[in-house]
Amino acid sequence: MPPAKTHADSRTPPGTADPLTGPDGWGPATTPAGPFRLVPVQVERDLPLLGRWMNDPAVAAYWELAGPLSRTSRHLRRQRADGGHSLPFLGVLAGRPMSYWEVYRADLDPLARHYPARPHDTGIHLLIGGETDRGRGLGSRLLTAVTDLVLDRRPLCTRVVAEPDLRNIPSVASFLSAGFRFFAEVDLPTKRAALMIRDRVPHDPS
Repeated sequence: MPPAKTHADSRTPPGTADPLTGPDGWGPATTPAGPFRLVPVQVERDLPLLGRWMNDPAVAAYWELAGPLSRTSRHLRRQRADGGHSLPFLGVLAGRPMSYWEVYRADLDPLARHYPARPHDTGIHLLIGGETDRGRGLGSRLLTAVTDLVLDRRPLCTRVVAEPDLRNIPSVASFLSAGFRFFAEVDLPTKRAALMIRDRVPHDPS
């Protein structure tokens, strides 16, 4: 869904220390499609699968990581070296790896320069790996499950944000179906994005 990006450096501003710890221990989420779990990426184990996904033309159009495995490997290692502010996961549905996720501190990310960020805002990126898993409504179901996990397990986080490419209409639709609201269009270094927000308490448009 969203393209790859470079996260803020790992130096934490005073008063913002709250690394993303624990998603691997959050336990499975129940979804209409079966039990779902976030599993931390292990580069040596998962690189062949993720590299294949990144070279799918439908994925490469937005993630921009097509090419040799070394390119995907560098991206994954940067995520894992980000001081706990951005973590990469495989999404495992009913025992089958079928998606890639990044969960990150949006308030410590360059994204925060483009919207009025709040402390502990948490961002998510999602990539559905296999073609047979796309177009079935899985994206919105899994986004709902993961966003619920973030809000349940991160009590200081009052909202979850995302920034899919405006051209990626299925992605934007999935976020809307998962309870996100459109906040603004933002110009990021690699794309024009739809900034989406899901509040802990439903937003009152009035």
